[in-house]
Amino acid sequence: MGAIAAVWWWLATPITLARAPIDPSSKLQCVSYAPFRGDQTPLDPSTHIEAAQLEQDLRQLKEITDCVRTYSIENGLDQVPAIATKVGGLKVIQGIWLGSNRSKNFSQVATAVRLSKEFPDTITSLVVGNEVLLRGEMTTADLVAIIRSVKAQVTVPVTYADVWEYWLKNREVYDAVDFVTIHILPFWEDFPIRAKFAASHVNQIRQRMAVAFPGKEILIGETGWPSQGRMREGALPSRTNQARVVSEILGLAKEQGFRVNLIEAYDQPWKRQIEGTMGGYWGLFDSVRRALKYPPGEPISNFPLWKWYIGAGMAVSVLVFAVAGLTLRRRPWTPRFSAWLGVGISATSAGMLFGIAADKMYYESYGWGGWLQWGALLAAGVLSPIFCAQALVSGRGLPTFLDILGPREERKWSKLTAALGLTLAVTAVIAAETALGFVFDPRYRDFPFASLTMAVVPFALLMLNRPQTGARPIAESVFAGLLALSAAYVLINEGRDNWQSLWTCAMYLLLALTLWRARAAQSPG
Repeated sequence: MGAIAAVWWWLATPITLARAPIDPSSKLQCVSYAPFRGDQTPLDPSTHIEAAQLEQDLRQLKEITDCVRTYSIENGLDQVPAIATKVGGLKVIQGIWLGSNRSKNFSQVATAVRLSKEFPDTITSLVVGNEVLLRGEMTTADLVAIIRSVKAQVTVPVTYADVWEYWLKNREVYDAVDFVTIHILPFWEDFPIRAKFAASHVNQIRQRMAVAFPGKEILIGETGWPSQGRMREGALPSRTNQARVVSEILGLAKEQGFRVNLIEAYDQPWKRQIEGTMGGYWGLFDSVRRALKYPPGEPISNFPLWKWYIGAGMAVSVLVFAVAGLTLRRRPWTPRFSAWLGVGISATSAGMLFGIAADKMYYESYGWGGWLQWGALLAAGVLSPIFCAQALVSGRGLPTFLDILGPREERKWSKLTAALGLTLAVTAVIAAETALGFVFDPRYRDFPFASLTMAVVPFALLMLNRPQTGARPIAESVFAGLLALSAAYVLINEGRDNWQSLWTCAMYLLLALTLWRARAAQSPG
């Protein structure tokens, strides 16, 4: 219990920044605004956001910022300038979404031009296209032509927005715009930047762009940090890292006098479909309660619900010991010291990691498939130490897959042993699926290190219960080889700075070793 309490005291220790991310005495210059909540998504053309929802958001945002940046006039976003005018105190950087559909582009341009004329005191500038060159949906010449066409029709400044490298690759766009809007996202760089270096990286790139494009203002149109998701090399998404990065960038902007727009106002769940967990958690406000993640004057913790997590973890630990004790009462004998040591390690590791695993499941599960997968792995992480504790003090070993899933007439196992075998099978299948995912499509996948550790450690300890004699089962050998080879590749691909990857791969290898050591002779006839 002391170890569990100590771990959570360390994990939940809040930080207090010298400069609050949201300073009540100084509003933000500008934030990106997308209104989508819950199942709402711009990926569905039929989605239309009602004016009342937009007004609710903009009234909330005007308390912390003087400006919002939009990206499109679709899905009801053409109402934003009128509502911003109505609530007062908000300016709008109006976005025009461009893509490969020419007729749609012309419609977007026509509407944005009209809005700029109707709300000249609200719309401060037009952003003609957002990362359309990065996406490869338009040629530079076509983009420049549209920018010049828009400039001829409006009186407000006109710009284009893209990641900073694409400005350097397409310098002719510079001549067409009134000011340069660059995106600097340290987390998404080809070589990801650690949170502690993110602000200085943003400033270095800004200064480099100012030299490359002299004579025009450089607006940082997007910058920020995600609060949830998987690591990219040494770049770790977390609440404290997000708060620190935002605070330091805003401090530099104030000190050096440059304009910056944060991405973004609200978490956007729909982005997780195309960008993984990280894509949905760049907001200053959460998407469900619309609550500020960093209320002014309050310490910032990565685990605000840590008291619940420590209580639940201790309950899991007590349950594991209780099962071991009840097993001995029903079958009195004296287990080896190693059995009790295994029970203690399983109970303690499960108690320490349960809160982390539950927190990750909540934030990283997307769609029914995600909830089913991560829910099943967390369930395996809870059941594994319980079933293994019963088996450890009983002197039994792990059943093989064939024993549990083979021909019915050959099954001679108790219900508890069958449950143990099925828990192992679920763990192995999910571990194999995630390992292969990291090999073939790793960019947006989350590392299941907490739940996987809860499940794998007890299995590994239980393998000590039986002599290793007999034939090696084919199924276990295949899983072991797949996990070991995948882990070797992932370790190289993700790099040594990614501790989530190192931890997860260690569990893949431990599970591979456990399965490789399985013998059919372990199963009593």
